Amino acid sequence: MEYTHLGRTGLRVSRLCLGTMNFGPHTEEPDAHRIMDLAHDAGINFFDTANTYGRSVGKGRTEQIIGSWFAQGGGRREKTVLATKLYGEMGEGDWPNQGKLSALNIRRAVDASLKRLGTDYIDLYQMHHVDRAAPWEEIWQAMEVLVAQGKIVYVGSSNFAGWHIARAQEAARARNFLGLTSEQSLYNLLERSVELEVLPAAEAYGLGVIPWSPLHGGLLGGVLRKEREGVRRLTGRAAETLAARREQLEAYEDFAAELGADPGDIALAWLLTRPAVTAPIIGPRTAEQLHAAVRSLELTLDQKSLARLDELFPGHQPAPEDYAW
Repeated sequence: MEYTHLGRTGLRVSRLCLGTMNFGPHTEEPDAHRIMDLAHDAGINFFDTANTYGRSVGKGRTEQIIGSWFAQGGGRREKTVLATKLYGEMGEGDWPNQGKLSALNIRRAVDASLKRLGTDYIDLYQMHHVDRAAPWEEIWQAMEVLVAQGKIVYVGSSNFAGWHIARAQEAARARNFLGLTSEQSLYNLLERSVELEVLPAAEAYGLGVIPWSPLHGGLLGGVLRKEREGVRRLTGRAAETLAARREQLEAYEDFAAELGADPGDIALAWLLTRPAVTAPIIGPRTAEQLHAAVRSLELTLDQKSLARLDELFPGHQPAPEDYAW
């Protein structure tokens, strides 16, 4: 396993991050425990979750599953760089202050996550979304308290625009606070809009980028081959995207066949070549899917292959050059 620093910090994390969103709704607790053990066996030390994960079986369920795994001991907690998130509403009904980024909810949410996770600290505490109503002075004051209490170590963002990152970092700088250390964004060959402003902002401020949905819901994982084999049939928005971009995906899977590589491996290997990217989030439902994702680390894409991928999936220059002289 390869390791790298998370942004400008001294923290070293694996080049793949284990996403746990399937734990609970799609992966039973014993299987989730096995996947986490196998992730450690493969050298993956970076795990990502959120307080709302487990929605269909109960918000917080995923954190509970991770907590019961930590409780088995054997250095599981000590070997893991644990990232979780807050923002989503955790209560029932419309009662206020059960979500978002008020100082009150930050205080309540971290204590609830720590209890579910069965740990006394969170390595990376991420804001799952922008709260336009909460001023940065309030957010950073609350986060500073958590750092001082030893409840969190680093702070990260998720789904922020480039200007949100800039505003957050300038507010943190005024307080002599480290501020954001990472940004978790939707980023893959099919969705490259973060190249306009988010990636440049992350590079400028020293944030590590953690791409989520690196296979775009499975569309970059050989979906057409699986469709022909009767292994998978998409519905809803994924099916609409497939219909709209079928020709592009056909060319992509043909290119993967030319390279003798799995399409999913190529999608992950490509992300690992991108500026500021620390670790794509993989979300295996099974041990087999975990092994397949780890295999991508063995694939090296040369400049010719990278150029071909840019032809198939045109990206963006940084703004404003992308749309102005």
